[in-house]
Formats: sequence, C-alpha cells, structure tokens
Amino acid sequence: MGPFTFLGVPIDSVGRSGGTEHAPASFRAHSRRDDPWLAADAGDLDVRIRGDVRDPSSGVIAIEDVLAMTRAVGDAVEALRRDGRIPFVMGGCCSLVPGALAGARRADPDVGLVYLDGHLDLYDGETSPTGEAADMPIAVVLGRGPSAWVDAAGSVADPDRVWLLGPRDLEEALRYGHPHPDDIAGLSYTDADAIRAAGAAPVGRATSDAAGPSWVHLDVDVLDEAAFPATDYLMPGGLQLAELGDLLRPLLASSSLAGVSVGCYNPDKDLDGSNGDALAALFRSALPD
Repeated sequence: MGPFTFLGVPIDSVGRSGGTEHAPASFRAHSRRDDPWLAADAGDLDVRIRGDVRDPSSGVIAIEDVLAMTRAVGDAVEALRRDGRIPFVMGGCCSLVPGALAGARRADPDVGLVYLDGHLDLYDGETSPTGEAADMPIAVVLGRGPSAWVDAAGSVADPDRVWLLGPRDLEEALRYGHPHPDDIAGLSYTDADAIRAAGAAPVGRATSDAAGPSWVHLDVDVLDEAAFPATDYLMPGGLQLAELGDLLRPLLASSSLAGVSVGCYNPDKDLDGSNGDALAALFRSALPD
C-alpha cells in the first residue's frame, strides 16, 4: 500500500461555523510534515454546511449544502482513485461518507464500506431527532435515506458490502424509530461489547478478510468518552485507543484498501492538542511499515 493523499472536508452538519469544520486544518498541524504515510496534500474542498431549519421535504438541515458537499467529495475521491492514489479524507462530520464511498465506487464498483462509529447512523429525515446529516450516512449509503441525498451520491451499496463496527446507541436509536440492523438483510454489525469480547485484532482481521476492497471510515466517537473527549457526542462504553489501533491495523494493511475517512474530531474541545496528537499517532502506529 502506498502513502495517502490528504483531502480536507471542513464541514459540520449542525449547520454553524466552527467545531468539526476545524478538523482538517488542525490535523495537519498534528501530523508531522515528513510523515511517510501522508505524502501528498490535495488541500481542502470549498464546502460548508450552513442552516438552522430542517428542509420540509427531506428532513435534513441545510439540505442543499449537504447535496453540494456530497457531489464535491464524490468527484474529488473519484479523481484521486483514478489517479492511483489512496485518499485520506479528514472531515468534518460523517455526512461526507456517502460522497466518499460513491466516488470510490465509481472507480471500482466492488468497494464496500467498513464503518467504525459509536452510532449506527441509519436514521432518515423523519426518524432523525436532530435533522443533522450526520445522523443518516449509512441510511443514504444503503439507499434508505432522503431520496435527494441518495440521488446526489449516485451509488447505493448492497447491505452485504457494509460492516458497522463499534456502535453502542441501539437502545436509544430504537426509541426514535431507527431500524434495527438485524432487520436489514445482509448488513453486518458488531457492537463495542462484542468487539471487546472477541478481541479487537481478531475482529479487524475477520472484517478485512470478509470485506475485500473497502473504504474505511472512522468516527472518533467509537472511542470511549474518557479516551477521546474532543468530539460532540460523548458516550461511555467505547473502545480504548489501543483497542482501536488493533482494530484498524488489519483494515489499513489490506492491499485492496480504497481509502480512509475520519469524522467528528472537534479541535475546539481539544485545547491542549492532546487528542489531535493521539489521533495522528494512532494512524502512524496502525499503518504497516
């Protein structure tokens, strides 16, 4: 596997400036300029999500910005993949995932998604309690989300090409009408407790073997709130940094890795920079030599 090409997507689907919008610039500062795993930088996309009102048709806050971002991310990822490069897409929030996966799949239709997140993210525009696009990326990837967003992505993945690792919000989500992942035939999910019980490294290896060509997305809230507090949706019971490294290592070592994205790091909550340093060190140690 060759080095990554960095691509920033400075978005926050709460619809206001700040927060996770600052993640791409901050992560550059935490990553050493001479890091061999980040050998190139494609800059930041000119995208933002702005708005406070849920669109009555889609149920999504600032839907037009979400659609424009999705198209821009898809085009940028596709261009990098066709150029033989492996994107490292630093968000921003998880709403970048439908575009990133769609772009990767235009270059290789066999690419699946391995999604490491503390949340299942299968809400749609009606069931989402917030209207934030970050509630819905997996629903969009599977063609179950708001139709305008599904159309903008332009690619629907089969459930048997999607693996959800680390969620721990099922009980809360079901109260809002979120679907149970067991009711989606083919969809694979392993919650945080099951990862700990089986061992993070074996789960990572088994997922990598099953997934084949894949896009790997990391939402930092897959980590326990004490291990990584610089995010907006803190929850107990998540993974520790060492466990996440063990989980990621076989996924990132795959020769068919299509790309990586990261979401929900909020530098505004990382005043001493320790979480950003830990995130950069995590990738540095998890990647093969």
